[in-house]
Amino acid sequence: MLDWLVPLLRIMEKKTQFSLWYFVFALLAIFTLHDLWVQVRTVEPLPYSEFQRLLKAGEVTEISIADNTIQGSLKQPLQDGRQKFVTTRVDPSLAKDLAQYDVKFTGIVENTFFKDLLGWVLPAVIFVGIWFFAMKKFAGKQGLGGGFMNIGKSKAKVYVEANTGVSFEDVAGVDEAKDELKEVVGFLKDPKASGRLGGRVPKGVLLVGPPGTGKTLLAKAVAGEAGVPFFSISGSEFVEMFVGVGAARVRDLFEQARAKAPAIIFIDELDAMGRARGAFGGMGGGHDEKEQTLNQLLVELDGFDSSSGLVLLAATNRPEVLDPALLRAGRFDRQVLVDRPDKKGRIAILNVHMKKITLAANTDAEKVAALTPGFTGAELANLVNEAALVATRRNGESVTVEDFTVAVERIVAGLEKKNRVLNEHERTVVAYHEMGHALVAMGLPGTDPVHKISIIPRGVGALGYTIQRPTEDRFLMTRAELENKMAVLLGGRAAEQLVFGEVSTGAADDLQKVTSIARSIVMRFGMDAKLGNVAYESERSNFLGQTAPPQERSYSEETAREIDCAVRTIVARAFERSSTILTQRRDILEETARDLLVRETLDESDLKLIHERVTEA
Repeated sequence: MLDWLVPLLRIMEKKTQFSLWYFVFALLAIFTLHDLWVQVRTVEPLPYSEFQRLLKAGEVTEISIADNTIQGSLKQPLQDGRQKFVTTRVDPSLAKDLAQYDVKFTGIVENTFFKDLLGWVLPAVIFVGIWFFAMKKFAGKQGLGGGFMNIGKSKAKVYVEANTGVSFEDVAGVDEAKDELKEVVGFLKDPKASGRLGGRVPKGVLLVGPPGTGKTLLAKAVAGEAGVPFFSISGSEFVEMFVGVGAARVRDLFEQARAKAPAIIFIDELDAMGRARGAFGGMGGGHDEKEQTLNQLLVELDGFDSSSGLVLLAATNRPEVLDPALLRAGRFDRQVLVDRPDKKGRIAILNVHMKKITLAANTDAEKVAALTPGFTGAELANLVNEAALVATRRNGESVTVEDFTVAVERIVAGLEKKNRVLNEHERTVVAYHEMGHALVAMGLPGTDPVHKISIIPRGVGALGYTIQRPTEDRFLMTRAELENKMAVLLGGRAAEQLVFGEVSTGAADDLQKVTSIARSIVMRFGMDAKLGNVAYESERSNFLGQTAPPQERSYSEETAREIDCAVRTIVARAFERSSTILTQRRDILEETARDLLVRETLDESDLKLIHERVTEA
């Protein structure tokens, strides 16, 4: 019942403290003024000549000598009743000379206050200025933003509905992820209706997926749709060289968000601050800056109530390195996968970005999507921009499918190296190599159709290339399909062996891919009859696409020998199939290779005619 007294008592306590300090200051001021008043009333300032006269007359009883003044008392009071005096000293030799002329003279104390002030203060100001300038530069290089006074403040950018400029209509190709996040928007807009059956809004939603799939865009779309403040910050901005700064910024961020609730907090690249504790064999210890920051984030996630309308969104492409305590239910209640789009998703993404450029009448997003399997949303946006630049360079009026094809080649294979001149023998080898790939692909059932062949050097090491265009997205592959893919990869080397009787280094990349497929058949997919349905190697989730570190071998030397033999057998069988197909179609190989040497590039219309000849042979 007396809860209302608490804030009042706090205010009175602050006022009491203020009144006490005011009383002390006033008391000191009164004493100082009293001393000045007493001095003015009782002490008479005398000229130095008058002091000398009184001294000779014997009227001075006592004196006190300072550096610049003389104070004393008189036997008889002066006319105004003052008996104490003060005078300013004059140089004795000068006073002796002046006394001869019966002149009244007095000394003046030179005011050196400003000189002394400048002598002490100016060096201090210069030093402090240099120090602050150096510290500001240092703070800027260390990412401290506003300097040392603001190192504990959050650097989150605050957006409102009008500033995000993004809605769900701007996000395409990730329909499942959008459906998941629409529930969050519903809770933020109308918490009573969304929670009428007792459900609550998830405290945290973790967006997981490869780079460039639109995780940050999705988070901004949620803020734009909900119309609430949107706090956006990167995980790396919490990590500083000073211990405790990251934790302070986490606290400040959540305090700002609570003040503006309902609101959304978005932390991009969560793995920068949420890496698993103790992941490096105990290095860093419990006082490590990153661990303190992570601990503070865990505390804040436990501390806020979901009914307040505060939602934490985070994005990462490395979920495998996150701390398990961060991923448990009650902190990040929901994980949303934002994966690479399928063909339908790519078409939707291309339609969004194609609205910004001038397209030709026959340009179809579906044809472009067929050329871009595995592309992310960011890569598709870059593709559209590159196609527009290609059309601009050729002075075209609009962007055509051919421009998109050139842009795909530039992104996948690299720039054309027109200054890389091959000798005639090397050009011939490259022509037969690329035609070997194409003819084997045309001769095997179920392979992706060949879209383009070129012997124009591109990129760093590509002397030629063969592009296949998938007809549809594939998520499962049989052993027969994998072996067909291996045979196509080995078609170039088989053509070199058939025509020239020797092989070159041009198949180095093909051999790496073939070996990887063969080892996966044996070790991951359990497709070898002799080794059985056993997985000798597990696939690790890695959205970055980097090579995973080698796993500790969990099988015997005998099994390892059998695996090596099985891999060699599978590769040898694929090479034999390629050689057989090319031997049967040797005349087509010779003719098409000579044509490729002359024209340097064969497009889809040329390849259709070749494909008809291959199927008839």
